[in-house]
Amino acid sequence: MSVAPLRIGTRGSELALWQARHVAARLAVLGVATELVVVKTAGDRITELPLSQVPGKAFFTKELEEALLAGEVDLAVHSLKDVATALPAGLALGAVLEREDPRDALVARDAASLAALPAGARVGTSSLRRRAMLARARPDLALAELRGNVPTRLARLAEGRYDALLLAAAGLVRLGLAAEITERLPLDPFLPAVAQGAMAIELRADDAATRAAVAPLDHPPTRAATAAERALLARLEGGCSVPVGAHARLAGDRLELAASVVSLDGRRAAMARRAGAAGDPEALGRALAEELLARGAQEILDEIRAGVRP
Repeated sequence: MSVAPLRIGTRGSELALWQARHVAARLAVLGVATELVVVKTAGDRITELPLSQVPGKAFFTKELEEALLAGEVDLAVHSLKDVATALPAGLALGAVLEREDPRDALVARDAASLAALPAGARVGTSSLRRRAMLARARPDLALAELRGNVPTRLARLAEGRYDALLLAAAGLVRLGLAAEITERLPLDPFLPAVAQGAMAIELRADDAATRAAVAPLDHPPTRAATAAERALLARLEGGCSVPVGAHARLAGDRLELAASVVSLDGRRAAMARRAGAAGDPEALGRALAEELLARGAQEILDEIRAGVRP
């Protein structure tokens, strides 16, 4: 008797489809047949608002999770940075794939680096975290809102609407656009979004067969690092609407985690780093979050939430 292919839920953007096809190809090598099911999310439909003003949470994953719970798909492929730190009841992360470059990337029309951008240069980004960090590093730049998929953003840069963009390096690499990168910004001080560069496979918690099928795709070092980052974000009660940067890396049997919370004007920041046991990444994330809160992150977050919530 033939086995029905696993139905992979995905958004319809070029990057989302690349990620879903990558997972499908990896599973095909293991002898697992799949088919793609495209699901449109709120984040895809609402493109006229800044991300910080889109109502609700999980606006790039909610509809995919609903399709999972309804049995319409067997797994969903996400950029892990888009996945809420608290999953809906009945869902779980079946695999976290090996992380691509987590750094932010500058794509500029003329300048050779961020430092070389002239004062007043117009830089496009949809991320409050990137805006805050840019305001801290280059307060003389003009920061402008930018929505749309990666090719759309690059087209707007080419049209001259912006002098430069800030994007995730991972997305450009995956789409074969690494040559567009002008500069990969250093992790210090440009800490990336939590789990930036990592892909995740979400599934129904009680679906043992699908969990077994995707388990070989799991990359334990990436899962541990992103678990620490996500635990930190959960304690800070953050999301796309708050400028939290974090990055963890495995060093032997220890995890090293750095994180920051920056005010939108860039003038204040709470920063900290610490190491902990790789076997308990969540404890490390929570401990560093407490340190950030003690260093003033709570006041920054409270002010930002009061100003950006719809």
